[in-house]
Amino acid sequence: MNAFRAPKESLGELDVEAAATLVAAAADLALVVTGEGVIRDMACTPELLVALEGQGAWLGQPWSDTVTAESRPKVEALLREASTDESSPRRQINHPTARGTDLPVLYATLKVGKLGRLVAVGRDLRPMAELQQRLVEAQQSMERDYTRLRHAETRYRLLFQMSPEPVLIVDSASQRVIEANPAATQMFGETGRRIVGRPLLEAFDADKVPVVQALLAGVRSAGRADSARARLADAGRDVFVSASLFRQESASLFLVRLSPADGETVPAGLEGRAKVLRFFEHAPDGLVVTDRDGRVLAANPAFLDLAQLTSEEQARGESLERWLGRSGVDLNVMIANLRQIGTVRLFATTLRGELGAQADVEISAAAVTGGPEPFYGFTVRNVGRRLPTDARAGRELPRSVDQLTELVGRVSLKELVREATDVVERLCIEAALELTGNNRASAAEMLGLSRQSLYVKLRRYGLADSPDPGEAET
Repeated sequence: MNAFRAPKESLGELDVEAAATLVAAAADLALVVTGEGVIRDMACTPELLVALEGQGAWLGQPWSDTVTAESRPKVEALLREASTDESSPRRQINHPTARGTDLPVLYATLKVGKLGRLVAVGRDLRPMAELQQRLVEAQQSMERDYTRLRHAETRYRLLFQMSPEPVLIVDSASQRVIEANPAATQMFGETGRRIVGRPLLEAFDADKVPVVQALLAGVRSAGRADSARARLADAGRDVFVSASLFRQESASLFLVRLSPADGETVPAGLEGRAKVLRFFEHAPDGLVVTDRDGRVLAANPAFLDLAQLTSEEQARGESLERWLGRSGVDLNVMIANLRQIGTVRLFATTLRGELGAQADVEISAAAVTGGPEPFYGFTVRNVGRRLPTDARAGRELPRSVDQLTELVGRVSLKELVREATDVVERLCIEAALELTGNNRASAAEMLGLSRQSLYVKLRRYGLADSPDPGEAET
């Protein structure tokens, strides 16, 4: 630190009170310490006074007794360095507080007067520590987002490269091909080797170029258009061209798909997978593919209709539980079964649309493993118009409603209510066990009970005979 050049002339004759006021104003925490390290006086800001819960307890104590164990060598170093007439280097020292958190203070010591007293001037480091913590949290959040985006890009690349359907990504402004998957390269023949970076229209016969231009213009204005038939320039084969528009950052891109026209064949080995993809698009039941956390990767038009969504982009990346009737329960139960068993069959729930519509649905699901990123496939079937065929209707109840009403006048209302509560409780437990495939852990979560409470009720109602598939694994 550079000292004043002429302190006597610039500051004048400062008395003790003025010097004390100056030190207290310049520091968040100031200590007057003897040469042996005992605190004789101190001054601090109101904020630090609240954190320290009073300053009287420090007076008369060794400075090293007011700090944490790892800070004591630093206190000794400050006392030793302040024995000279120059100020010591700044050191961070932590003070324990009654709240359990440490109070970080940056100290510098200076020898004053002829009595060997030292003044320790401290700066509160809590704002800086909070800022550092926020910086670390922001960095961790960015790293998580980057990891999630990298995984999403990996899945996109895998689907794009392995898709049996020829797909092109085209810039809507220049109409140049940005990306092409292997199926598209194979379909274009000789042109496919150099299609990336060139105008899309060069790949088609000259007499069919206006047809493709009209298709792209319709997609740009309306968002989608019917497919058009065109002929490839080098391959000499007719194809159906369809396109959709999407935005990436500040640019608009075309997703152009090609399919063989009537009489044409798909390249060998890809015909079966192409039919599966076409079935996915035209299936009457909702089909959804999610990652292991239940976030949507792909959805067919039937599911978009049930969820009242206009495009697949609105669903992609969202959690499936957003549209399920019992948020936080249904999806957790299904994912727990998929991880343990691998399949879920006829799980009954409701599906909520974005515009408020609700539908009774049955969901079947399967876990697909073996690839670089495991995923789950869900089939969502609307059963709202199905005739009621409750499998539990023919089951004998522990006591029917008619039998309960016959007891009126013969037993107290308290006993009637208890009997009715037992009926409802047992039916709910049986329904939860049936919905979860007799998985008691999932049934307990669905009912909002602990496992122990559920086991007690199972023994009470005589339902504890069948083993729990989840218990055998634990």
